[in-house]
Amino acid sequence: MRYFSVFFFFFLFFSSCDKYEPYCPEEDTTCEENQPTIFNLSFPSNFPTPNIPSFNPLTEEGVNLGRHLFYDPILSSDNTVSCASCHKQEYAFSDNKEFSFGVNEAIGDRHAPTIINSIFSTDFDWDGKSSSLEDQAFRPILNEVELHNNNWSEVINRLQMSEIYPDLFCNAFGTDDIDSLHVVMAIAQFERSIVSYNSRFDKWLNGEIMFTEEEIDGFNIYATERGDCFHCHPIGLFTDNIFHNNGLDTEFEDLGRYNVTGNPLDQGLFKSPTLRNIEFSAPYMHDGRFATLEEVIDHYNFGGHPSPTVDPLMKYVGVGLLLSNEEKANLKAFLLTLSDEEFINNSNFSNPFN
Repeated sequence: MRYFSVFFFFFLFFSSCDKYEPYCPEEDTTCEENQPTIFNLSFPSNFPTPNIPSFNPLTEEGVNLGRHLFYDPILSSDNTVSCASCHKQEYAFSDNKEFSFGVNEAIGDRHAPTIINSIFSTDFDWDGKSSSLEDQAFRPILNEVELHNNNWSEVINRLQMSEIYPDLFCNAFGTDDIDSLHVVMAIAQFERSIVSYNSRFDKWLNGEIMFTEEEIDGFNIYATERGDCFHCHPIGLFTDNIFHNNGLDTEFEDLGRYNVTGNPLDQGLFKSPTLRNIEFSAPYMHDGRFATLEEVIDHYNFGGHPSPTVDPLMKYVGVGLLLSNEEKANLKAFLLTLSDEEFINNSNFSNPFN
């Protein structure tokens, strides 16, 4: 295990603000200057380098503020919905519903993706339309199907009138002026702190525990051509953070990555989700079409549906993996070793208002 100290000088934030105008705060502030505490992020050596923008280093105070904002319905137009309404810790920061409800019970059209090890990714949302967690956090607040605010003015006014947020913003950013940029910066900091690396698989990899025969066979299915899972879900993050057409459909109701790039070759492509904590994040796929892990395994065992953009890694389209019932059960047994109970129950990620 290695520890990554997020050691950036805080002035880098101000030197990078011009790219975010008009949301950049003024440097002069009446708030007493604070020196935020560097946030020490722990993660395994087989994880990639964290992706942390220089203008938004991780601090204890910033993560704490972001955690409050993540769970607080104050960001929604009617004070009923928060980020956590769709991204629940007990479901690996996903939702157990096919589609989540926003303000006025408006229903989205994609399954809420998990928030796990996002600090190691560079593209967000199922189709990658957000290039940073800061960009991603802007969308739900103004989205009419999610938090449904018409503009930032009312959101900022509520935060400024709050009993807790002026002090939390002052501690995190050294400013009296609460603005939209600082809101999304704080949320992004909290989301970057949400890491998972203490599953039974990790303990087995470190020689701390033994796998059962079923789990070992399931791992061999995952890690070889027998199951062919490891290409899109490599050991470590258990996602390649790349977009694939995994043979869900021959014709697409949702064009996926194409909606962002306009490239016909991107039709039907969606970001590979992590397999970590997959036990908790049902239903599965971008549209939540599969209710159980058994259904997901059956899809790949069937081989998937052909289409012009189906991924070359889907080598068994029209043929199938031909796994026996025992092999499918063993593959599931391995996938369950990726559950991280410590992560699901980590109080550092839980609702601070409870």
